[in-house]
This record gives sequence, structure tokens and C-alpha cells, in this order.
Amino acid sequence: MRLMTALLAAAALPAATFVALDMAIPRAAAAESTDAHALYQQHCQSCHGVDRLGGAGPALLPESLSRIKPDEARRVIRDGRPASQMAAYSAVLDEAKIDSLVDHLYQPSAVPLSWTDADIRASHRMLTDVAKLPASPQHGADPLNLFVVVEAGNHHVRILEGDGFTELANFQSHFALHGGPKFSPDGRFVYFASRDGWVSFYDLHNLTMVAEVRAGLNTRNLAVSNDGRWVLVGNYLPGNLVLLDARDLSLVKHIPAVGLDGTPSRVSAVYTAPPRNSFVVALKDVKEAWELSYAGEPDFEPRRIQAADFLDDFSFTPDYRHLLATSRKAHGGQVIDLDTGKAVSDIPLPGMPHLGSGIYWKRGGEWVFATPNVSKGLISVLDMKSWQLIKEIPTEGPGFFMRSHENSKYAWTDVFFGANNDAVHLIDKQTLEVAHTLRPMPGKNAAHVEFTKDGKQLLLSVWDTDGALIVYDSDTLEEIKRIPMNKPSGKYNVGNKIEYAEGTSH
Repeated sequence: MRLMTALLAAAALPAATFVALDMAIPRAAAAESTDAHALYQQHCQSCHGVDRLGGAGPALLPESLSRIKPDEARRVIRDGRPASQMAAYSAVLDEAKIDSLVDHLYQPSAVPLSWTDADIRASHRMLTDVAKLPASPQHGADPLNLFVVVEAGNHHVRILEGDGFTELANFQSHFALHGGPKFSPDGRFVYFASRDGWVSFYDLHNLTMVAEVRAGLNTRNLAVSNDGRWVLVGNYLPGNLVLLDARDLSLVKHIPAVGLDGTPSRVSAVYTAPPRNSFVVALKDVKEAWELSYAGEPDFEPRRIQAADFLDDFSFTPDYRHLLATSRKAHGGQVIDLDTGKAVSDIPLPGMPHLGSGIYWKRGGEWVFATPNVSKGLISVLDMKSWQLIKEIPTEGPGFFMRSHENSKYAWTDVFFGANNDAVHLIDKQTLEVAHTLRPMPGKNAAHVEFTKDGKQLLLSVWDTDGALIVYDSDTLEEIKRIPMNKPSGKYNVGNKIEYAEGTSH
């Protein structure tokens, strides 16, 4: 069976949390545990693998289920998942057996968790010969004003053109796309990474899938080099980086994520730094950031930068010299100079700032950086010269995403968590005051925003089974169009992404 979840819960809890939650479930005796394993082998292994490492369906391990609570897993097993291969098992398994099976899924694997070069190569499949496809767009739309929309509720991707917002393509994705799709420098190709390690390569000119490969068991995100040659994938499980050829997703090499002292680590994040011709990587379990150059004929040996604390995620400054990285020690963040390799400043912000979704803009001729906060109802705005706090802007609750555009006077931020998550605030970028609060669909979670290439319009997600993408005029705030969707999450404008436009995260 194919155990899938529709919502990428934005407040991810670590796997250990769910192990602790699972301790509250009455433990089966040894014989019952054996029965749970037998149930898995009978009903699940054909799709999810003999050792729960995944196959046609996603991996079913505590590490890969960390965003799904046991009650949700029970519901999916009992009722199935619409628009997927996951059937309902309520007629086959009673509640006690479902409970036993869920308990089994949240236990650590009895076999070592590994995904070797041979496994990666065996999973690789070419679906289309790009050389035989037309090199120009075949759909008639502006190729730099397309939107790639992740519809999380049914694990689909939808391609919209950005003038009339009509749909050009709609196809099924792998389980729980994560980290945002990334584009080739010319915008023709888009690359996706799923939570369970699958990397997919899609041609936007011809609206067809090109290749797929499983690069890991639990993947954080991927990045594409600005010369279009390489795709670098960061994995939680196994803890490593996997380098792929961007032309066909064939394996080039894997790079173990191991600290200078020999400590193995998960990979928190990987992004490309175009002016530096390099990838920058954050490690979760050692106090290091890595820079891997892809200039010339690279060897991809990491340049190790000692951080003041463990790094969870980061943003770049506009010149790509500095990282603004989440840091537990600083109770906010730290600033790392990539040129000198030194941590130059702490950013003592309250709560849990989500620096990876922070954005920057010019205010009075000077750059400022603003970050949402996943545990407090506020937006923190920093001066990017002194790294001092300029202002804390109160919001109706903790938020997750911020977006803007060079041609917009507002920074849009959601209130993703809590009772007021149907609200979205529009912050005046010069006065730093909340100028408007919208409730696009009262009672339903309003979230992620993305602008058209020219910034004149924007799309906003309502994350609900009966949700929608809502198109607004970015100046008048007039609603232009409403497109029903099943939990639309992120949407990504090709032009904004390949130009690393002001107001969008990378």
C-alpha cells in the first residue's frame, strides 16, 4: 500500500518527538510485534519495500514520517488516500491491527539504513531523449512567466502561464515535494526533490518529464549550479550530498557529510551562490558550513567554514558574501562571512526566526532583511550593514513565508500557525507598518505568495482540501481570479527564480 500524506505540515517536528509520542501508544507484546511485521509484509512491502525503505510508495520510517502524526497515519491506512494508489484497508484490518501496524512504522528500522551508489544507479530512469525535443517552447506562453505550482493535497504539479493563469500541464509528483523546485539558468528545465529522496527533471518547453533518480531515503532539498551543469542533493538519510549531472540526473559522486572531527551529520540545506560559482551547504549536526566550487573542472572538495553553532537553514545577502543562518546558540541567527570564513555577528532574535524564508529590500536606499518567526507573532527587520534590529512588527500569530517584489510596495507575510492562520499581512516596506490584513478564505489557512515576473500580479495559496490559488492585482489588491485546488502549497515563477529576484527566497 502507499502511505501518503496530503499536507506538508510546516512546523516539522524531529523524528524523536514522534517516537516519544508513540510511547503513549500501548506497546504490543513480542508476539504482537511479530504480527505487526507480518501485517506489513502482507499488505505494505510490495509498494513500500521489504525493509520500509520505499519503492513505488514512500519510505515508512520514523525519519521519513516525522511530519506525519500517528493519528494521521492511522486515518490514511483506514480510509486510503484519494487520487493516489493508496487503498483503504478498513475492510481488511480492524482498529487493533491498524494500531499495531502504525506502531511498527514508527519504530527504528531493524536493518542499517543505507542508500549506496549502486542503489542510486539502479533507480535511475530516462523517460525522454531531450536531444530529440524542440529547443523552443511549444506552448505559446511566455516561458519566463510560467508558474510551477505544487498541489500538496493530491501530490500533483500544475504548470500555469502567468498572463491569463490558464493551466498548461498537470502531472503527479513523488511523495511530499520539499525545498522548492529549482530551475536551469535559462528556465527551460525544472528539478524537484521529494521527501523520500526522488529527484525529477522536467522540460517546461515541451511539458514532459525527462528523467528521475532516487538520490537518498530522506532528502532536504537540492540546488542547481548557475552554469546548468550540476544538481546537488542534500540528504538527512543517509547524511550526505549527492552530485548529479544536470543533463540526465546520472550519478557523478556522493560526498559524505562528515565533520572535520569525524562526526557524521545530516544536511540541513544546500543552495547555489551564482556570483561565487559555488554551492553552499549547512550541516545540521556539526558546526560547519561548506562551500563547494563548481568553477572550471571542479573536484567538489568542500571548503569547511567553522560556524559558531549548528546551522538549520540560511539566506544570502544580496552580494552573496554573507550567510544569515539560523543558530540555536544565538537564539536567532548568526552572520557568516563567506570570503573570510568567519562568523562575524550573532543576530539575537527572539523565538524561532525562519531565516530561510526571509527576504530583503531597499529602504531609504539601504538594504534591510526581514524574517518571519515560527514561534512568535512578529516580523523582525534588520539593518544589513550593522546587523542591528530596526523593528519588530507585531502580527496575529507566528508565520512561515514572506514574499515581495522589486515593483511592489508591500511585503506579504502569512500567519501560518495558530487560530488566525486565515490572515495575511501586507507590510509597507518603507514605514514598516502593517498596511492591510486580508482574509482570502475566512477559516482556511492563507499562505505562500509568488509574484508574476513584472510584479503586477501575485498568486496566494489557501492550504485546504477545498482550497484555491487566488490571483490579486498587487497594487489595488483586487481579486482577479480564483483557481480551486487541493492544498496548493508553493508556487514558483520561472523568471523570478532564475534571476534570483529581490523579494523571493532562493
